[in-house]
Amino acid sequence: MSSKSRFMGDLTEREQELLKIRRDSDTKAAELVKMEKMLQQTKGMFEKKAESSSETKNYEENMEDLEERVRSSRRYRRNSLHHTQMLESQMKTVKGELVGTLDHLQELRNVLRRSQQKAEERKAAMEKLAAGLR
Repeated sequence: MSSKSRFMGDLTEREQELLKIRRDSDTKAAELVKMEKMLQQTKGMFEKKAESSSETKNYEENMEDLEERVRSSRRYRRNSLHHTQMLESQMKTVKGELVGTLDHLQELRNVLRRSQQKAEERKAAMEKLAAGLR
């Protein structure tokens, strides 16, 4: 039974980790949408004010920074999705192993019950023989 609880504990930990990764991924996706909107708004604002060279320089620097943040968020999301898929695959494997282990434990329990029953029958027969020899 301790093997079962250990497997269930591992499974629960993996499920919690998977949920956390999914939440993080959703959060990053929402941030990405916000950043893309902000990028578009910033582009619009800077396009209106692009007359002076200093504003153009700031615009380019801000745009590069925002574009790098968007690229970074996209990479993070891709990596999170890949990690989520790996964890889901591992969880399926663990569930399969757990089912196999539980089946094997049930078989062993049945064998033990039969062995105990046979031992009790033999003991009773021995006692009957011993009583007959007296």
